[in-house]
Amino acid sequence: MNAEAPAASHDLDLSREELVRYSRHILLPQVGEAGQQKLKKSRVLLVGAGGLGSPVALYLAAAGVGTLGLVDFDTVDLSNLQRQIIHGSGAIGTPKIDSARERLRDVNPNVVVESYDARLTSGNALEIAKGYDLIIDGTDNFATRYLVNDTSVLLGIPNVYGSVYRFEGQASVFGAPNGPCYRCLFRDPPPPDLVPSCAEGGVLGVVPGLIGTIQATEAIKMLLGLGDTLVGKLLTVDVMTMSFRSLLIRKDPECPACGTHEITELIDYDEYCAGIGSHSTQRIEEIEPARLAERLGRGERLEIIDVREPYEWAIGHIPGARLVPLSRIADEIPRLDKRRETILYCKVGARSLAAAQQLAKAGMTDVRNLAGGILRWIDEVDPTMSRY
Repeated sequence: MNAEAPAASHDLDLSREELVRYSRHILLPQVGEAGQQKLKKSRVLLVGAGGLGSPVALYLAAAGVGTLGLVDFDTVDLSNLQRQIIHGSGAIGTPKIDSARERLRDVNPNVVVESYDARLTSGNALEIAKGYDLIIDGTDNFATRYLVNDTSVLLGIPNVYGSVYRFEGQASVFGAPNGPCYRCLFRDPPPPDLVPSCAEGGVLGVVPGLIGTIQATEAIKMLLGLGDTLVGKLLTVDVMTMSFRSLLIRKDPECPACGTHEITELIDYDEYCAGIGSHSTQRIEEIEPARLAERLGRGERLEIIDVREPYEWAIGHIPGARLVPLSRIADEIPRLDKRRETILYCKVGARSLAAAQQLAKAGMTDVRNLAGGILRWIDEVDPTMSRY
């Protein structure tokens, strides 16, 4: 952990500089100087410094939340900049934690930033989250989302949730006293191949900004005890129609986390989700990038199929592969040699898994999926290729 010391005194009294900085807050009767002091005293943990985490961190720092904890283990990539507005072009290749900390220091040097350059796991989540007043879920995968939820419930810390996909987003507050948790809405994680990530399905860049700003708003309201929060409600947003809907969520007495309290310890849900298996009856073997590179280096004759879209292929592809987008894979099956080993890949592995299952269902027995897709290939085999 790395804590960034504030430039100003961090006692509860507001300095003259802070009185000016937060004057528009203090003018609000619902906030006032006492409310601003309450924000200064607050500690908020933000899991993820990406699309959702960027606006959340920027607005909470600007608002004067005294301590911000940031958890992220990733580095800044060119493809992040379309939506992850806390990072700039000069930060490409650097840890997101470092980039975010520098930006937040510039936004408000009075804020203490406690950074955790690590993946949130069952082994560290409780220790990291202990002592914070709120957890903000800025994650982009189900495994971490369930881990954040269960950490929230076990520690009794409310969890401000947000998620985005393509042109849509959701927000809520889970784990508040007498309120539902995420498992009251979605009991168990889905199989990993059922729900594509933003990396696979895309997202309009402003959507995380919109949902993240809503999360920051809910966090400030929770910290100050203002207004009606999203506890017990799920806000859904569709920017294509610019429609907002609020759905009621009831606390489930049978919920294993906050109802029956069957969940008493954390597990790593990426392993759990993988253990669920595919919704298909066909089980597909994986091949590691290094192993595939080794076999290609020996000159083995393999059928390598890239199921991404043409624009992705143009960014970069594995030598010797051929492009068959997922939408056309069914038409390609009759032309494939069933006696030849076929290896499929996409960006991160979800689309190619779906394609591999189609091939297996059609009677092809020697089919493999490239573990982690071309992004893992780039990380482990060919770092000269462009990530996206």
